[in-house]
Amino acid sequence: MDKPHALTAEQLRPVCDHSQFTFSSTANLPDLPGIIGQERATRALNFGMGVQGVGYNIFVLGPTGAGKATAVRQFLEQDAAAAPPANDWIYLYNFHEPGKPNAVSLPHGLGRTLRDDLQGLLKELRRTIPAAFENEDYIRERDKIISELKEVQEQKFSELTTTVEKYSFSLIRLPGGFVLVPMVGGKPITEEQFEQLTEEQREKLKKLREKLQVDVDRTMAALREVERAAQEQMAVLDERVARFTIEHPINELKSRYHELPEVEEHLEAMLEDLVSNVEVFKNHDGTEEGMAAAMQMASSQGLLRRYSINLFVDNGDAEGAPVVLESNPNFANLVGRIEHQAVMGALITDFTLIRPGALHRANGGYLVVDALALLQRPQAYDALKRSLKDGEVRVEEYAQSLGLISTAVLEPESIPLDLKVVLTGPSWLYYLLQAYDEDFNELFKVQADFGDRMPRNDESIQACAQFIATLCRRENLRPFSPSGVARVVDHSSRLVSDQQYLSTRFRDIADLLIEADYWAGDAGRELVTDEDVQRAIEEKRYRGNRYEERLGEAIGRGEILVSVTGERVGQINGLSVFPLANAAFGKPTRITARTYMGKGGVIDIEREVKLGGPIHSKGVMILAAFLGGRYAQEKPLSLRATLVFEQSYAGVEGDSASLAELCALISSLADAPLRQDLAMTGSVNQHGDVQAIGGINEKIEGFFDTCKLMGDLTGEQGVILPVANVQHLVLREDVVEAVAAGDFHLYPVETVDEAIALLTGLPAGVPDAEGVYPPESVNGKVLAALETMHERWQALRANDEKDGHND
Repeated sequence: MDKPHALTAEQLRPVCDHSQFTFSSTANLPDLPGIIGQERATRALNFGMGVQGVGYNIFVLGPTGAGKATAVRQFLEQDAAAAPPANDWIYLYNFHEPGKPNAVSLPHGLGRTLRDDLQGLLKELRRTIPAAFENEDYIRERDKIISELKEVQEQKFSELTTTVEKYSFSLIRLPGGFVLVPMVGGKPITEEQFEQLTEEQREKLKKLREKLQVDVDRTMAALREVERAAQEQMAVLDERVARFTIEHPINELKSRYHELPEVEEHLEAMLEDLVSNVEVFKNHDGTEEGMAAAMQMASSQGLLRRYSINLFVDNGDAEGAPVVLESNPNFANLVGRIEHQAVMGALITDFTLIRPGALHRANGGYLVVDALALLQRPQAYDALKRSLKDGEVRVEEYAQSLGLISTAVLEPESIPLDLKVVLTGPSWLYYLLQAYDEDFNELFKVQADFGDRMPRNDESIQACAQFIATLCRRENLRPFSPSGVARVVDHSSRLVSDQQYLSTRFRDIADLLIEADYWAGDAGRELVTDEDVQRAIEEKRYRGNRYEERLGEAIGRGEILVSVTGERVGQINGLSVFPLANAAFGKPTRITARTYMGKGGVIDIEREVKLGGPIHSKGVMILAAFLGGRYAQEKPLSLRATLVFEQSYAGVEGDSASLAELCALISSLADAPLRQDLAMTGSVNQHGDVQAIGGINEKIEGFFDTCKLMGDLTGEQGVILPVANVQHLVLREDVVEAVAAGDFHLYPVETVDEAIALLTGLPAGVPDAEGVYPPESVNGKVLAALETMHERWQALRANDEKDGHND
């Protein structure tokens, strides 16, 4: 079996040739016309916006930083611009049920017109109503009614007075009414005079007073009836004058809005209410100050606000369908709220204090909401689902929705919904909702899946250049030179760790462009070059690699044991990745194996102490199965082996070290030393095939940095990696240069035999027709060692059985 060949420097990273660009700088490029690299998502968005039906709302899923929200907003705004503007919505006072305001839809822009018309009406009525009640005709009729009333009152009172005086009594007015008092000599009788009367005289006065009191009561009742009749006449007069004054402008408005029956009906009810409350407009002293005071009092009592409208949703300035992005989707911001005002120490509200939510403002268009933020707000997700299921949105107070208050509150009429809701969020959240929320599948039937990468080809590279040009203009950055664009393209491949793809995490690309612009300015350049982009990459890494440096320092000082030269049995350099918040780095980890006679197979020490994760444990079980499948076809394994990550004090997860663990076991069994100047990564299956793993670039660079840290490169050091990972190599420039100079090497392998041959310098060995391996091969040495262990184990068992029989 031939040893694998080392990779060439050209295989270690893709290189964008900036000579392919025809522009001198990105200032010569047009803006990016749309979304790039997201064909699946754009087709889904087109379908979701075009299809009509209940529940065809859209969930946009994808990785953070992929520009989902920005792309969706641009996509929706472009589509919404071609759609007609949504209607206005207003709330009107309900004259029949004041606690249940009426919702009315108006053609867009008509809400402002109606509001202004009603304000003009009130302004006109403030002038015309007082004038009408100061008119000479009105005053003459009013005075006539008052004069007739006084005349009748005087006549009735005169007749009553004559009757009373005829019997020597007098009527005295008191706050509580009239009192009959006997008269003596034309004066009211005194107490002394009353005491001097005989009992018979007193009884006579009492009966006479009772008789006269009947006449007084009868007369007073008649006077009250006359006064009531006069008041009714005044009311009829006031109503006639008020109706005559108000009806004309109201009828003008009714004719103007004759195509809107709800408005006509409201104006008719408003006419009757104005006539009933005309005193509000004429109850002042005739001065402007008096009128203003009367209006202020009426306004504070809510009497005037009922004649206005609540312009709930105003689309008067809209040029297309609304696109609303709600960044804080709490309950009130979604379904609206009812505000209160403090008046005389109490909280009051009315229909003018109803405020719209995002669902109202987006009605007739699109609503974009971050799904994770939505689920973090209490009751918000349930309110959204309820509105979508019911096809209408109802404004209610949060406490009311929970049934926490029982006091009388406003119950505004619900508003029908006709909109598309677009939720954006990570993929895991979409699949979680899909699995556990039955309503979700009925309400969000369209999945727009944003990917994290796009193919690396001439078309996508040109699109990246246009994206850079667009962002530079939008953020007022320096233009990028062709070399700068090429370096950004290469870094885009590094972000996805793939030579054949580019990243679509445009937030990360945008950050790189902004930082590169800063370093270009620091260097005094007018164009951003590849040097500035590289500086931005290095500076960002430096800002976040303190922990990486501390770990490297511990290795360099011998606190963490790692060997990068020499050979040792049962010991190998595995490679680990340490993910941090904004970056990840790799470092070597010493893996050791010990084998000896016994039973129990391979013991994973990490698992035994509960530091190993399930995937790592699975990998150890797979390599144990490989050992049995290759070396125990004739005889059972009399083997006990241990594996451990040395100086590992945290959890170990993943199977990317299973190839290294298997090679360490084989080395221990064969007593074949392993090269310590090689590190290894890769997983292995039960047949010994090497499989791809993640974090390949960070792992290689981590071992490269460690080798440099512990001395100059020897020219023999390198990394063994899976063949399947070659396509994922996007290594740093210094690593590529070292490989080109022959100072560092990368060996791709397909099988464990290829890897063990590289590590030991011995042939792995191929079995002959009888299944026997050459004795000097690694596999032959392993079989010989296992045979020896088996024979000794059998001998020990035989001795134990013999001793037990003798006993």
